[in-house]
Amino acid sequence: MCKIQPNLLIRLDQYRLIEINGVDAEKYLQGQLTCDVSKLADGEQTLTCHCDPKGKMSSLFRLYRKTATQFFMIVRHELLPEALVQLKKYAVFSKVTFTELDTAIFGTTSGEILAKFCEEVTACALPGTPSRHLFWGDIELDTNHSSDVWDLLDIQHGVPILHKPHQFELIPQAVNLQCLDQAISFTKGCYIGQETVARAKYRGANKRAMFTFVGEFHGSELPDIASAIEMQIGEHWKSTGLILSRVPQDNHLWLQVVLNKEIEPDAAFRVGQIPLQLVELPYSLDEN
Repeated sequence: MCKIQPNLLIRLDQYRLIEINGVDAEKYLQGQLTCDVSKLADGEQTLTCHCDPKGKMSSLFRLYRKTATQFFMIVRHELLPEALVQLKKYAVFSKVTFTELDTAIFGTTSGEILAKFCEEVTACALPGTPSRHLFWGDIELDTNHSSDVWDLLDIQHGVPILHKPHQFELIPQAVNLQCLDQAISFTKGCYIGQETVARAKYRGANKRAMFTFVGEFHGSELPDIASAIEMQIGEHWKSTGLILSRVPQDNHLWLQVVLNKEIEPDAAFRVGQIPLQLVELPYSLDEN
């Protein structure tokens, strides 16, 4: 429905780069994040999140491990500074530092483009098709698409996008993090919010999931983040769910919506007067 040109090169101005350094960096992050930091090898990345004690996400980001003592987090600008305040809350007791950098972050779908700068940048591969890479460094590049195209690719890959209105509102499984990368470990032991996250898995406490929708869009007014869509019940329409993210592209509107997991596959949905089509996710929501 929406054709994305190959060889994308995009400056990701919606993200900021945070450098995490120190001999206690791994140990500290292990007790804070949902992923198993100790299993992340040098040069690897994963989606992960930081939760409050109630298991609600204060931030959602990619964590990249450069060395045994150096990490980078790639986090949406709008979640700062609150996300960093929460993550650093107990850092005074550990030998770890958090430094917000002005380094430009780029995304590309071209290995050839990346190869031109591999000596000058730090890069990591993302799962999915088409293949994508994130990279950053002290370079300036001529890009060929706007940053919202990268958000569109995230939506099409089923990768949740957390905006500020949803900070401290959603548990990780409500946006399908258990299905992605190494985002949640259920075996590593304690971390902030772990009891809620474990209960959602083992006791079925989570009743929601993230779904992808698309509809034809020829207007200029976008639905608000955190607003509802509508589902048809008989002859009537009922407000349901909440919009996690939305991107208009090529006369289509793409949405991520958090809904009750048990939706009927043939149910009719709309936002405003735009009929919505449910798009199959690239992974299963079934719990293992």
